Amino acid sequence: MSKWFIGMVVIAVLAFGTVIGFNLFVNKKIETTLANLPEPVYPVTVEKLTPTVWPQGIKAIGFIEPNQGVSVSNEVAGIVTAINFENGANVESGTVLVSLDSSVQKAQLKAQQVQLPSVRDDYNRLRKLYQERSVSEQSVEAAQSKYEAMQANIESLQATINQREIKAPFSGVLGIRNINLGQYVSAGTDIVRLDDLSVMRVRFSVPQAEIGKLSVGQAISLTVEAFPGREYKGKINAIQPVVSDQTGLVMVQAELPNEDKTLRGGMFAAVNVALSDLDNQVVVPQTAIVFALYGNSVFVAEKKDDETRVRQVTVEVLQRDGNFALVKGDLKFDEQVVTTGILNLGNNTKVNIVDNPISTLDSMPQL
Repeated sequence: MSKWFIGMVVIAVLAFGTVIGFNLFVNKKIETTLANLPEPVYPVTVEKLTPTVWPQGIKAIGFIEPNQGVSVSNEVAGIVTAINFENGANVESGTVLVSLDSSVQKAQLKAQQVQLPSVRDDYNRLRKLYQERSVSEQSVEAAQSKYEAMQANIESLQATINQREIKAPFSGVLGIRNINLGQYVSAGTDIVRLDDLSVMRVRFSVPQAEIGKLSVGQAISLTVEAFPGREYKGKINAIQPVVSDQTGLVMVQAELPNEDKTLRGGMFAAVNVALSDLDNQVVVPQTAIVFALYGNSVFVAEKKDDETRVRQVTVEVLQRDGNFALVKGDLKFDEQVVTTGILNLGNNTKVNIVDNPISTLDSMPQL
């Protein structure tokens, strides 16, 4: 082995040792510096836990429909001779909306009505003659049959004429007509929509586990996107007697007044069924909760001597509403829960409580 090779190996070992030694020295200095740094203090805001009334309710998405609603149509075919309504008008039950041509039927009716007195007189005359034994019973029966047949024919013609007068089946609000004057319409043509908007119904489904909390006459409230901030109130009037075998849900129906007719059929609504309130509950802002896969928790600020540290407490979130949550855990009233600044915190972290007010429990939105 040459001296040159041995020299190179020695130089390499010395260089490697120098690098390792330098790194160990730097790491030691860093550890010493960090050990001498003061403990960080994180600013947080807190809120005192107070006994809170938590309003309960069953929430669902409902479908609104009118008390009565129908597409008005005609029973018989014919030509439109009169349209007696304006689009969007309010109408009373029995109002004639559309007339179809009935001139032929009216002429036939008039002819029958003209002949009726003569036929009736013949029948009465033959009855008297029969009592005098002047005519046979068969003659009287034939006259009676003719008279009764003419009466039936008159009633049939009158019914046919009435069928050509399309009337409103109930009072309500009309939609937009689908026919024009002079148009030939076949039987069953969709003429116009008619809805009774004085009372509305909302249908919604709830889980079968909630059936025991519902009863006919129970109060409900709902909101719709068309009128944000406005709450409509009603009462449950029917509960489906069976549970859907496909969804496990139960259909519920409620009625609510609609005097100003702002609710319309086909709207979707956020429905809430009010239940008994829970008293003396622990409620915290949702910003105070640390959500994690291994469990949810909050931080409680505790002052010891001249410093304030936090204690991490595991909680179970029972219900949520808006910015607040009903929780269960090792928490006591009058303790201070950290509401903001939780990202940098861990158990026993040192904190500084700052004055940064947040929404109070008094402003908790009602269900």
